[in-house]
Amino acid sequence: MSIPEGRVTRCTPEDRARRGKEARKYVPRSEHALWLPSADRPDPVAVLERQGRDRLPELLPIRYGRMAASPLAFLRGAAGVMAADLAPQPHTGLTVQLCGDAQLLNFGLYASPARALLFDLNDFDETFPGPFEWDVKRLAASAAVAARENGHSDAKAQAAAQAAAAGYRTAMRRMAGLGELAVWYEQVDADSLLPLVRSARGRRRPESCLTRARRRTSLQAFGKLTELVDGRRRIVHDPPLLEPAGAPDMGALRKIFSDYRSTLSEERRHLLDRYRFADAARKVVGVGSVGMRCFIVLLAGRDADDPLFLQIKEARTSVLEEHLPSGPYIHPGHRVVAGQRLLQSAADIFLGWMNGPQGRAFYWRQLRDTKGSVEVVGMDPADLLAYARLCGATLARAHARSGDRIAIAAYLGTADTFDRAVADFALLYADRTAADHAALGAAIEAGVVTAKPGV
Repeated sequence: MSIPEGRVTRCTPEDRARRGKEARKYVPRSEHALWLPSADRPDPVAVLERQGRDRLPELLPIRYGRMAASPLAFLRGAAGVMAADLAPQPHTGLTVQLCGDAQLLNFGLYASPARALLFDLNDFDETFPGPFEWDVKRLAASAAVAARENGHSDAKAQAAAQAAAAGYRTAMRRMAGLGELAVWYEQVDADSLLPLVRSARGRRRPESCLTRARRRTSLQAFGKLTELVDGRRRIVHDPPLLEPAGAPDMGALRKIFSDYRSTLSEERRHLLDRYRFADAARKVVGVGSVGMRCFIVLLAGRDADDPLFLQIKEARTSVLEEHLPSGPYIHPGHRVVAGQRLLQSAADIFLGWMNGPQGRAFYWRQLRDTKGSVEVVGMDPADLLAYARLCGATLARAHARSGDRIAIAAYLGTADTFDRAVADFALLYADRTAADHAALGAAIEAGVVTAKPGV
């Protein structure tokens, strides 16, 4: 159903729209409402344990503890579980570069290279080419789970999920009428968050979010994450979340730093060469990523008070890869970096990738570059609905850069058929997520897995 890369521009807009409408014959829009666990559905805890086999075992209890905190926390760490649930379902074949983990908490604020504060997707560990609706369904499911967690009724949860799908559909249809450069330059300015709120109480939340984001820079991290030791700046020791790199890791990091440099463009290598390697530490990040090898590196520029923090994170096979045809990238780090550059409207200038010790793949990025996120927990129904709609529109902008936006828009249509179907799916999957979260809790209680809550 999808048009091979490079052939989209050889088809007329009418041909592309026709192809999108033809996809309805194979997957009618109303059928997106249907979902039943397959008879051979893998146990969700077993899926998590399989993912943990090659992770740092001493950190896995933190992962399970964080996922056990709530159904929404479980969903955050269970992208692999959901990918396995979506894979057996019929799909449109309308392929885009998927985020792979497009849930509400993976959208946020960051500074573009031009220093504008933008709102966009911010997690790309699972990015991979696949059917556009997989990302939309994960986003809608997260909206429904978040609504329930906030104490909203099922009707409100369904409305939030439908808003995510509607935001996606209307934005995609708008972009189907734009030219190629207009789509490529499309951005969501951070100030788009402010009109979302209706109450004085709610307005303080996004405004404070923007303020916090503008403060989250390498200089702010420098004051928080470092201390003076014998007259030199060193990364603080905060086990188990932040621990100084040992001598073997420090030597390996210096080596792969040189390899990483080669993946940057010439002018960015020139900029990086103005910094010197000062210190490094192992850092625990996220929920689903806990246990993967991740380090932060402190670099010093003009002087000791001119810091740059880079994050080096292990890149693994995407959870989508076992369910979809092969992608264009062999190196997992290259996959993550290329996917981020394709999906984000303006990507980090220090994105790069390389191989590390034992042949493991890594990618590099800035640790903090005016980054921030919206606090979803505690949102009232109106704010959550508006935020879900904004995330849906932002996801459509990302997909429009890689997929055939005209075909997708034609498939979605002007009616809300797709939106309502995805919302129905989202409620079903919210039920499933609650059950899977309970299964993890039972496994912890039975000693099958060990959890360390509150870390």
